[in-house]
Amino acid sequence: MEHQNLTPQKDRTRVRLGQMNHLAVKRSAPQGLYLAGGPEDILLPAKYVPSGTQIGDEIDVFVYLDSEERLVATTETPLAQVGDFAWLQVSWVNNFGAFLNWGLMKDLFVPFREQKMKMQKGNYYLVHLHVDPETYRIVASAKVERYLADDYPPYHGGDEVHLLIWQKTDLGFKAIVDNKYAGLLFDDEIFRHLHSGDRVTAYVKQVRPDGKIDLSLQKKGQRAVVDFSETLLRHLQVNGGRTPLGDKSPAEEIYAVFGVSKKVFKKAVGDLYKRHLIAIQPDGLQLLPAQP
Repeated sequence: MEHQNLTPQKDRTRVRLGQMNHLAVKRSAPQGLYLAGGPEDILLPAKYVPSGTQIGDEIDVFVYLDSEERLVATTETPLAQVGDFAWLQVSWVNNFGAFLNWGLMKDLFVPFREQKMKMQKGNYYLVHLHVDPETYRIVASAKVERYLADDYPPYHGGDEVHLLIWQKTDLGFKAIVDNKYAGLLFDDEIFRHLHSGDRVTAYVKQVRPDGKIDLSLQKKGQRAVVDFSETLLRHLQVNGGRTPLGDKSPAEEIYAVFGVSKKVFKKAVGDLYKRHLIAIQPDGLQLLPAQP
């Protein structure tokens, strides 16, 4: 799979269009400050100028194009930058495409050719942000598969990763892994409610020979049990020495409190019990007094 070149094709500026930049203040004007950005000075409108900013100061700004396609800066932080996958809402639609709210005054354009289905006002969609090499405009695409990396994922079992939940499938949830790869959370690995657009921490179960990534919401094996044993012990210590949760508690209640599966919870309970740190009672767990 070939990837579109995300680097702007026109050498009109040294700044990174559609991303945060650290730029120096070059001069002031009634409409704001002009920042040094290469061949063109970039306007930071007065309403975005931090109090006390002086000529020569360097500030962090997001650079994009205004309604007249001129470079402009803002100190506001967008919901996503060029190169990101993001879950964004449609603000309005016209005869050319859809416009997404990405946290800035000017909405983000999605041409019809970049929509999988006709986008509807008010709905959310997973998109990828990039710079169109022909128009030099920042645009989004719902055809996210073409922007996923095609190299073999460099992960090993147990690696921690960050997910953007993509969509529900018959097997579970597809997710974007570390803003780069596609992965899958199987239904039997999910112990909480998930929705498209959620951002969660997860763990790699395995990378298959074909490069597909199997994921889990929690650590696996003895490491997970040991880690949660200490978490459960600390929970008891700071909550009066007991919890009403036990082996017969619903898995949903256990996950709501501790964020782990019932299987991991029961193994940790067994570990603390064998170490004579807790007593298992009909109405929950009780921390035992420290041994002399």
